[in-house]
Amino acid sequence: MTSPSSPWTRRALLKAGGVALLSFGAGPSFLARAAAASSPGNRKKTLVAIFQRGAMDGLMAVPPLGENGGERLARLRPQLAMKTNGSGRVQAGDSLDSELAIDLGVGFGLHPAFAPLAPLFRAGQLGIVHAVGSPDPTRSHFDAQDYMEAGTPGRKGTTSGWLDRALAAGPSAHGAPSPFRAVALTPALPRSLYGEVPALAIADLADFRLASPGAALDPAGLTHAAGQGFEALYAATSERLLRNTGAETFEAVERLRALGVSRYRPAAGAEYPAGPLGRALRQIAQLIKADVGLEVAFAESDGWDNHVRQGTAQGGFARAARELGAAIAAFWIDLEERRSDVVLTTMTEFGRTVAENGSGGTDHGHGSCLFVLGERIAGGAVHGRFPGVAAEALWEGRDLAVTTDFRSVFAELAAGHLGVARPAELFPGWSGERLKLFRA
Repeated sequence: MTSPSSPWTRRALLKAGGVALLSFGAGPSFLARAAAASSPGNRKKTLVAIFQRGAMDGLMAVPPLGENGGERLARLRPQLAMKTNGSGRVQAGDSLDSELAIDLGVGFGLHPAFAPLAPLFRAGQLGIVHAVGSPDPTRSHFDAQDYMEAGTPGRKGTTSGWLDRALAAGPSAHGAPSPFRAVALTPALPRSLYGEVPALAIADLADFRLASPGAALDPAGLTHAAGQGFEALYAATSERLLRNTGAETFEAVERLRALGVSRYRPAAGAEYPAGPLGRALRQIAQLIKADVGLEVAFAESDGWDNHVRQGTAQGGFARAARELGAAIAAFWIDLEERRSDVVLTTMTEFGRTVAENGSGGTDHGHGSCLFVLGERIAGGAVHGRFPGVAAEALWEGRDLAVTTDFRSVFAELAAGHLGVARPAELFPGWSGERLKLFRA
């Protein structure tokens, strides 16, 4: 991913297990607000974003069926096309090991590796947006991910990410921000969270600790664990205000540590997969339930760049989909009564070619699909205009066309869940319409 023009726009970065809270120019007042916002009972609305890096094949994840384009897709993908269960509805017993795509009963199927998501679709909590993506034609992973996370397709040099801008424009922007307001369960801060609002990148909550504000920075802008710790900084200061606010902030950090990450037990029935995404969502659920003021959480899912041996019910795509589906389903069970506070969205930089290639895979394409989950989401439906896969409908004669700009989705989530009053302003140069995804 590209770096911002200055490392100081990375308000919090991870290096060697240490986390720095950077708030240049804020001083003790920032520490006081951070401690206050971390008090018990600080229940917030939380948006969880999962970036599927590598470009997910939306046509394999949610294939069109029958006259909706399924027959032509099968001809273009003789090795990759899957038959459906033909039920016309989602079956409670749909299996991860099935060789059949799940018929969602709305003209689309669902890859069997996503079977844990099928009950959520049937319950009206999971919605799908199809033919979604960027209006920019790039097929570069690097550029497309940068454009999507910055929220400015085709424009390089944007120094902030759309999620950070959404927090800055949200209703709690002028209150007492929690130091845990924005957390990425990733090794480094994602592009989406660059900006003015302080954010944390924590690879694992079990390794959470603070580096002192005076910790050295390497040329890449990452914090070193060397130097005084926060406790030493607090003990050494002779200034009363800093001493008091330092103690409060340290207590807030200790309260998070006292949650006992290694001892956390998810709700009954929540079985997280063993991979990195399962671990990330498990810890995000713990933060939400601990009321530490979390408003935006970010995680990543890898393994979607399937140029070779993509497979059907088995193979590279199925492995990535199996972890994603199982992790999201476990996360939703684990939240219990906190589901009303949470909306989860996936995103991916672009889709794959409509036709398979000669290596049993698919190449870089254009439109894809994404999932949106929440109790107020208009679930049980595939949103957006699906253009079909007829020859005349394809982008540049080879790809699923983009009919829904990703900013239409992100703006809707920012407005409907985070309470951003003017969501279009989050995306400079964009004047499009929000895609309605929330029930009245």
